[in-house]
Amino acid sequence: MTRIFNFCAGPATLPLPVLEKARDELLDYRGLGMSVMEISHRSAAFDGVADNTEACLRRLLSIPDEYAVLFLAGGATTQFSQVPLNLASSDRRGAYIVDGSWSKKAFNIAQRIGLAHLAGSSEDCGFKSIPLENEWNLEDNNAYLHYVSNETISGVQFRRPPECALPLVADMSSDILSRMVDIKKFGVIYAGAQKNIGQAGITLVIVRKDLLQDLPPDIPDLQSWKVQHKQGSRLNTPPTYAWYMAGLVFEWIEASGGVERLAKLNQHKADTLYQYLDQSTFYRNDIPTEFRSHMNVPFQIVDESLHGRFIEEAEAAGLSSLKGHRSVGGMRASIYNAMPIEGVEALIGFMKEFESKAG
Repeated sequence: MTRIFNFCAGPATLPLPVLEKARDELLDYRGLGMSVMEISHRSAAFDGVADNTEACLRRLLSIPDEYAVLFLAGGATTQFSQVPLNLASSDRRGAYIVDGSWSKKAFNIAQRIGLAHLAGSSEDCGFKSIPLENEWNLEDNNAYLHYVSNETISGVQFRRPPECALPLVADMSSDILSRMVDIKKFGVIYAGAQKNIGQAGITLVIVRKDLLQDLPPDIPDLQSWKVQHKQGSRLNTPPTYAWYMAGLVFEWIEASGGVERLAKLNQHKADTLYQYLDQSTFYRNDIPTEFRSHMNVPFQIVDESLHGRFIEEAEAAGLSSLKGHRSVGGMRASIYNAMPIEGVEALIGFMKEFESKAG
């Protein structure tokens, strides 16, 4: 078996031990004689999967009891509407910081249903920075402040949570579990699974229980965090296998030394790649140092006509999915938790070789 280095922004690379355990349990889940994909989501066996997954996550992130943990169907994009529906009203809109494509989509969806206020944006500079707090325009009666902690396309990342008296709502899809955060600073954290949690199809929502509320009768129950919490995230059949895979990833993180250790490794990976880019006259990264993402590193070749050749030859060398997002072009290396330092070193080695041949 040959494993490549997968730099895809999502679905992203998964830890090999997780894949191996899933393989070993695929046909017979812990002596049941069937796959975890086949067991009832209301069975005692799946109760064990759900309970163990939540307990492990709570340990990893030190999630207090006053927070509910939900595992919901759909990607984080589903939460772009569920956040305002559960927290805002026509006279108390959500405030949005727009620092990239995903936060812009979240704002646009909330705005479409009349529940969004634009508090700050870095779109004028092509999303190469983050709006400064002293430039935000908040309303007196905003219901919450929403931001995306890491933007995968432009490669910018908040170094710390914003300081704000409003309930803080964070889309952490691409950097959750990559570093410790103080959960008590947040009203809501949500994250799609396909970066640092597991496979696509399930979304994590961590919500302070006092924010759970009854929704108007015209809002379907599936949109309600309160109803989902009461039903153990199983109002209907959830994506059970994705839930199970998330649990395996959480166990792997715990066995690897926890989030604190992964944070150090992630810092080292990012520093190694950025240091190479900064000394190069052949490649470039246009994001100011203070805003650079530790998860997604976009870069270009000064001679942009070489981009296609670079991506093609990298793929042949076992370095997959380095093509940048179609909206910005160039290249992008996504170096989430499961990407080992050896992958970054292999990428830099290829970059040096490509430069020597192209030059």
